[in-house]
Amino acid sequence: MVLKLYLDPGHGGKDLGASGNGLQEKDLTLQIALRIRDILKNEYTGHSIKMSRTTDTYRALSQRTNEANSWGATFFLSIHVNAGGGTGYEDYVYPGTGSPTTTYQNIIHQAVIGSTRFKDRGKKTANYHVLRESYMPALLTENGFIDRDSDANKLKQSDFIEKIARGHVNGLVKAFHLSRKKGANKGKASARTSSRNSNDRSFRVRVKVQDLYYYNKPDWKAKVGLVHKDEVFTVVKTLRVNGSKMYKLKSGNFLTANTNYVEIL
Repeated sequence: MVLKLYLDPGHGGKDLGASGNGLQEKDLTLQIALRIRDILKNEYTGHSIKMSRTTDTYRALSQRTNEANSWGATFFLSIHVNAGGGTGYEDYVYPGTGSPTTTYQNIIHQAVIGSTRFKDRGKKTANYHVLRESYMPALLTENGFIDRDSDANKLKQSDFIEKIARGHVNGLVKAFHLSRKKGANKGKASARTSSRNSNDRSFRVRVKVQDLYYYNKPDWKAKVGLVHKDEVFTVVKTLRVNGSKMYKLKSGNFLTANTNYVEIL
């Protein structure tokens, strides 16, 4: 069976979600979801993916569930970041839901905790719209607390966003028996060799300005959200795009290399 994954980055556009420590939930959820999508597309077979949004746009909750239902999704995954002074990771299914939904929850929950080492806040239930109105098994994940300094500091790191995304992917792969693409491992080795041969070295940069666009591909028009002052990212490659330098980040996203906006640590 092919997994038809409806991937839902929570909030967006005029709906900021939670805010704290210079972060906005809508930006983090999009960053995590895009990375989940890209890892699955690049490394695994046996799935198709539709996203509720791929940019900073507003979608009503009913639009999201109606689209997933009309498309015939087999799993609805909604990505969120928590608030309220706690710490750690938790996820939700609709109350009274049984297998296979709870089986998927158990597998993905364990995978995210294993990847992130977040405090485990448990597997929970809630009467949320996206869980109630979706016709297929649905899971909503809450990935850290934006208003808790320790969690927010992790969420500011592209390396940690990668861990969150990888955790979700690991869970999806196990739950839905996805197969790794042939040559996916070789592709990684080849990329590492190419990086060494071109004298690329990973390093970290810090954002110097209050708000700065990031991109999901090496194209100045491909804006997907904002990063904020003092956020730190790991750079894996330096590119030149239309005459200007751009950094490829470990998360798979891209950022300007202009020293007016970022500084090398």
